[in-house]
Amino acid sequence: MFLQILQRTTSHEQTFNSYFLYQVCLSEVLEKIQLHLHLNPSEMLCCKRKSYYGHSLLPNITPQEGNLCRGELASNTITAIKGTRTFIIAPYFDNRKSKITRVIGIVHHEKVKDLFCWFCCQPDGEIYVSTAAIDVHSDRFGFPYGAADLLCSEPQNCDPNFVSISWEPKGNIDQLPRFEIKNRKPETLPIEFTVCLSPMFGNYSNVLQFIQAMEMYKILGAQKVIIYKNSCSQLMEKALEFYIAEGTIEIIPWPITSYLNVSSRWHFSMDTKDIGYYGQITALNDCVYRNMYKSKFVLLNDIDEIILPMKHPDWKIMMSGLQEQNPGAGIFLFESHVFPKTVYASTDIFNITSWNAVPGVNILQHIHREPNRKNVFNPKKMIVDPRKVVQTSVHSVLHAYADSVNVPIDIALIYHCREALQGKLPRESLIRDTTIWRYNSSLIMNVNKVLQKTVF
Repeated sequence: MFLQILQRTTSHEQTFNSYFLYQVCLSEVLEKIQLHLHLNPSEMLCCKRKSYYGHSLLPNITPQEGNLCRGELASNTITAIKGTRTFIIAPYFDNRKSKITRVIGIVHHEKVKDLFCWFCCQPDGEIYVSTAAIDVHSDRFGFPYGAADLLCSEPQNCDPNFVSISWEPKGNIDQLPRFEIKNRKPETLPIEFTVCLSPMFGNYSNVLQFIQAMEMYKILGAQKVIIYKNSCSQLMEKALEFYIAEGTIEIIPWPITSYLNVSSRWHFSMDTKDIGYYGQITALNDCVYRNMYKSKFVLLNDIDEIILPMKHPDWKIMMSGLQEQNPGAGIFLFESHVFPKTVYASTDIFNITSWNAVPGVNILQHIHREPNRKNVFNPKKMIVDPRKVVQTSVHSVLHAYADSVNVPIDIALIYHCREALQGKLPRESLIRDTTIWRYNSSLIMNVNKVLQKTVF
């Protein structure tokens, strides 16, 4: 019986306009069948406890006369859908497995049960409504709200440019905000490396380390840095304005604090708020899709982290070698190593005393890293082929169309200059690692140029 249901689901996939596929609560059994048959989640119907797979369509396609897709166009990065505990970030066309609109959002994992996707087909204004499959990402870390994909089957007879999300299948589309569906026309990958940073929050003011990171990213090969900005200091704003004018940085406003009670911690047990770490996971997923057809590679990390090659001069040469050695890989994981900002090395040889007047950490002073701890997981950050990613978390990809590879530390590591994790270790127990100094000449010259235009 269960196999018949699944076969029926697959056979009707191309004829959703004529059939209504009933959602069946078979969570445990279907999960095992999925694993056994290697089915794509979008081919399944299941009302699981926390994630809802399958995108059955309502049988009605109802034209609304005199209404040619006039709903108000959403202009904010985060849009609340009234009365639904749902927040929409952006929809993206995704035809890697089937023709769907994937809407990146934030939902309450228990309260949100039913949502509907409203498409308007031009030029006749025909309205097409489908049931959204609500897929809450598994890495929610205990918080009630989490990143979610709303999977919307598109009409077969048109390629809609806009979608609206509603809690009901009937009504007036004029009353719903419209969202432009991105990635409808893929670009030709004009960029090699894009860095996606976790949200900037807490009146962020570490200006010197930020500028150093930006210049290191550029030296290593980044052409674009995406920042989801919640808040920062006035001096930080000046630095951002410089990089925006230069064309390096793209700012995505991230006013999540206007909608949810956010935590600066990663787990609900540490801080019982609505969502963790300022919606970091949602921002990273949006950044992957936003750059899916703009950038060959996307880096997912924090502003105090640098993926630092140990053997190669830059990311391009490093990634060329890694791809050649791992032809089936699309996700490359780099181990994080802490360089405590409380342990200093002399930088007298560099003649950079003027930097002392700039607020923030000077990474050139921090060349001692903590040794690995026994039986403790070292977190990792990633360089990914965004076209192979379906869902990402912070330290790994949750669902992908390619293999993941753990990159050895002799190839590259995450230079993470932050508070010590092993603060009681004596200095002689730390590992002196001056790899960052290989770039000192270019880094110092470039940082000085930025400081002259922003701080001094």
